Amino acid sequence: MNSEYPDPAENSSSNTSDAFYGAALTRIRNFMLALAAGFTLGALWKFGRFAAVGFLLGCGIAYLNFQWLKSGVSGLADRVTNSGKRQSGKGIVLRFLLRYVLLGAAAYAILTSFPASLRGLFAGLFLPVGAIACEAGYELYSGIVRGV
Repeated sequence: MNSEYPDPAENSSSNTSDAFYGAALTRIRNFMLALAAGFTLGALWKFGRFAAVGFLLGCGIAYLNFQWLKSGVSGLADRVTNSGKRQSGKGIVLRFLLRYVLLGAAAYAILTSFPASLRGLFAGLFLPVGAIACEAGYELYSGIVRGV
């Protein structure tokens, strides 16, 4: 085929792939919510309420951290590409650093209030790892079965 005219089948395949991978962050967020609910119930059943509360609070911290990181990276990307609404570079960096201060303060408050929930808290902080592993498995499945 002439190189001046792109193949329509190739273009639609590219659009499908772009849409599929563009929705990855939404799927990761949904995996995080589902894993948090399921594993909190499992922790409640297996380890008791203090571990479950610690795990749930760790999941909450991890979820907030993920959302703030996503918005911070998006703000930096917009700043670099000068597209969308323009954000202050100092504001982006300040929010990025403030995120760790707030997360540290929340973890300290949880640990001083519920010292028995330490293991659950640390396990909950790994929520994004499980969600990303689920997303990787889903992408592998979609690549093999649907050819995306």
